[in-house]
Formats: sequence, structure tokens, C-alpha cells
Amino acid sequence: MALYILKRLAVTALVIVVTSIVAFMLVHLSGDPAAAMAGEGASPEDVAAVAETFGFNRPLPLQYFDWIGRIMSGDFGRSYYLRMDVSDVLAQYMPVTARLGVAALAFALLLSIPLGVAAALRPNTLIDRFALWLAVAGQALPSFLFALGLIYLFGVYFRILPISGGSTWAHYIMPAVALGYYATPAIMRLTRSGMMDVLQSDHVRTARAYGLSPWRVVVRHGLRHAIIPVVSLAAVQLGFMLGGSIVIESIFSLKGIGYLAWESIQRADIEVIQAILLVIATVYALLTLLADLLNAALDPRIRIS
Repeated sequence: MALYILKRLAVTALVIVVTSIVAFMLVHLSGDPAAAMAGEGASPEDVAAVAETFGFNRPLPLQYFDWIGRIMSGDFGRSYYLRMDVSDVLAQYMPVTARLGVAALAFALLLSIPLGVAAALRPNTLIDRFALWLAVAGQALPSFLFALGLIYLFGVYFRILPISGGSTWAHYIMPAVALGYYATPAIMRLTRSGMMDVLQSDHVRTARAYGLSPWRVVVRHGLRHAIIPVVSLAAVQLGFMLGGSIVIESIFSLKGIGYLAWESIQRADIEVIQAILLVIATVYALLTLLADLLNAALDPRIRIS
């Protein structure tokens, strides 16, 4: 197990390093950052002054190593637009996205896993057909359109939920449903297929032959094995939610990382954009590492191989 953990840690570190290079190069190769920060009407002298102030006229490798060195020491730079340290800006916006992502994942798991188990236990029935319809609809319906429908139904027509802001837990209900609904079909289909395979296995038939209760057979001997791939998928989906929440946060006026990224791109706030890319990629890599370790703990075959 220790060797497996070391291998996964090495892969995760490599992913973070490569991602930091990509994040740095995307910002610098998409255009002249000095010209973007100086503005459209800036003169060449103004652009040169901005490049000199922020060090954009230095070689790119030198800029990267200087940036990553500051990151490793805890200094994410300073936002030239907000006049604040980037670490303080991230600390202000990140909790909103974290709460939204966790709530959306919880909604997706609470809906998809029971529905996938029920569909596997009753194949080709009305429950199975409903689960299939939900999977198709979830993949076909854009999240922004679903979010607008929720706003009209529960915020405008029935007036039972707030439609913007994030001051109370009620403000996160519709955003969490809109964001988590997109992840529901994949988790549900994986749970259904995994349960159908496990229920046909020898150890489940043996458990039934011993006269164990159906609930114990399904939960302890069936779901325990079928849930292993769902763990990895859930971690990946949470990473997608954290990185792809910009649309939902914009629709519901939630001041999260996605909203901050959109504003920073419009302002050409280079330091903030780079920090957001690196933080989201790092969180995604750490979530994948956590999923691998949980899979190894649940299935000894993974860590042995």
C-alpha cells in the first residue's frame, strides 16, 4: 500500500507541475499581457512601462520560475485591478464555490445512486425506463437552460426560493440542483451497470443461498462492490463542478471562483487568472488522488496490482 501511495503522489505532483506550466503559458501566449493590462487606448510607451513594472519583458522561463517560486512560498501575487493580494481574493471567493460544489455533488449522489440501484433491481420496468429518460435528459439539457427553468418555476412563479445571492443556505438550493443535475446521469448509469454485474456474480448468489435478507445482499454484498468506480467518477465530477461553475455562478449571482475568473478575464487581471487556473487544477489533481486511494482501500486488487 505504501508503494502504491508513493506512485500516486508522484503522478499527482507531475500533473500539478505540468498544469502550472500550461496555466502560465496559456496566459502569456494568448496575447501580450502588458498590452491587455494597459488597455486598448494605451500608447506603446504605456505598454512598455507596464511590461517593465510587471516583468513581462523578461524571458518566459525566467518569468515562470519566478512565479512558481513565489507560489511555493505562499505568495500568489497581487491583483492590479482589485489592489489586493491574490491569496486574499481567493480566500474571499473560494468558500462559495466549495459550498456550491459539495452541495451539487451531494445532490447528484443522493439522486443517482438510489435510482441506479432501483433500476438495476428492476430492469426493463417503469423505474428503469424513468432512470434511462433522466440520463438522456440530463445529458441533453444545457445547465444554463435548466437553471433558468428553475428560476422561473421556484423563484418567479411559486416564489419559494431566492434567485440570486449566497447569504443563506436557501440561496444554494437551485444552483446546487442545476449544477449537480448534469453529473447525475453518468453516476446513475455507472451505478446501474455496476449493480447489474455484481448481482449476477457468484458471491451474491451464494449470499442469497445462505438466506441473507435482500437488503443486506444488495447493500453489503452488491453496492459495496458496485460503488468502487462511482468513487472515482464522483471525484472527477466534483472537479468538473469546481472548474465549470462559472455559468451557474453568473446566473445566480454567486461570488465564487467561476464568477471571479470571468471578471478577471474581462479585466485582464493576469495574476488572478493564473492563480485560479493553478488552484482549480491542483484541487482536481488532489481529488483524483483521493479517489485512487479510496478505491485502493475499498478494493485490495487495485493496490496489489
